[in-house]
Amino acid sequence: MLTDGEKGVIIQRDKETYAVAPHILCGVTTPERLRRIADVAEKYNCAAVKLTSAQRIALVGIKEEDVDSVWADLDMEPGAAVGLCVRSVKACPGTTFCKRGQQDSPGVGLKLDEKYHGMKLPGKLKLGVSGCVNQCAEPAVKDIGLVGKPKGWTLLAGGTAGSRPRLADTLADGLTTDEALSAIDRLIGFFKENAKPRERVGRMIDRLGIETVRAAALGQ
Repeated sequence: MLTDGEKGVIIQRDKETYAVAPHILCGVTTPERLRRIADVAEKYNCAAVKLTSAQRIALVGIKEEDVDSVWADLDMEPGAAVGLCVRSVKACPGTTFCKRGQQDSPGVGLKLDEKYHGMKLPGKLKLGVSGCVNQCAEPAVKDIGLVGKPKGWTLLAGGTAGSRPRLADTLADGLTTDEALSAIDRLIGFFKENAKPRERVGRMIDRLGIETVRAAALGQ
């Protein structure tokens, strides 16, 4: 039996079958890739094709002997769905598509995904990038979040919707895109060096203090 994360699988409730979730950058894909996912789901008689909260498409009910073939037919990288790492970067349509968008959330989200997705860390970490204050990418319940406003980005940190829910703290307002990306890079580096094993960003903030974490993120 495969363990969660091995070969990119998640074991299902029956303890016999698995789900796989190809990596879909910020939830943006192409008709060709969607057709490929559908074809693979049909070929291997998947029990379900599930849209996930991390903007992925999970194929559920795969037999162990089919796992390698499923990935070969998909020809896609697995999403980091389990493990102590950067799990996902969730982004809304932003100024690319949405009439309410104030900032380019897909563009920033793709940059963050390219740099951090799957990065090993002391604890799991999720990011959300919203192009306006409606916060469709749920940055207030992500370990690190960005909210787009007319005058720049608001940087949030410490949110989680897990078993111990916590709303994120605001670290800075009015950041340019370059400033926001630099602050996130410093924050992830600080988390990597200072978090306890399996600790989330919010618990690290509670332990070390918001001003300490804010200063680290802003390079002060």
